[in-house]
Amino acid sequence: MRLGMRIAWLLAACWVLTQCGAGSGGPGNMGGPTLEERTAKIASEPTGDFYYGRRYFVEKTRFWGYLRKPREPWKRSKLVIFKEDRKTNPDRLPEDGPAGQRYAFDNNHEYRIWGSFTGEEGYEPNSNQFLPVFRLTRYELVDRDPGWLFTPSDRYNRFQITVYPR
Repeated sequence: MRLGMRIAWLLAACWVLTQCGAGSGGPGNMGGPTLEERTAKIASEPTGDFYYGRRYFVEKTRFWGYLRKPREPWKRSKLVIFKEDRKTNPDRLPEDGPAGQRYAFDNNHEYRIWGSFTGEEGYEPNSNQFLPVFRLTRYELVDRDPGWLFTPSDRYNRFQITVYPR
């Protein structure tokens, strides 16, 4: 009987753990357009000397989010660290401020981002990654709720990196 209970607990734990993964294969939790609608939107977006950026917040990390060139798919984007010596990032607010007025209030907002890559890489210790550094000079909000980033099955979890280019 004890062995049966241990096996039942083990199976239950395995089931719970498999439900937490980023690639669960089920529908995503970020909402948004169909793949065809997203592809058409990117193909018709304005071009210029700027990037499209998507804020991506994960607790305790200090990267900003993903940047891509106009009309390029998000799968070609880069997760970046902002250098803020000329302009602070859009959500440079206290981490313990009131709701809607605190650091990372703009998770998954889409921006036009002006500036340039510095050619440097910065180490982000909490994700154990070396990431490109981008010197921010200007930004403009494009969309507060653009939905999924890389695929409609993207699943966001604010406590772990779950959204990767694929």
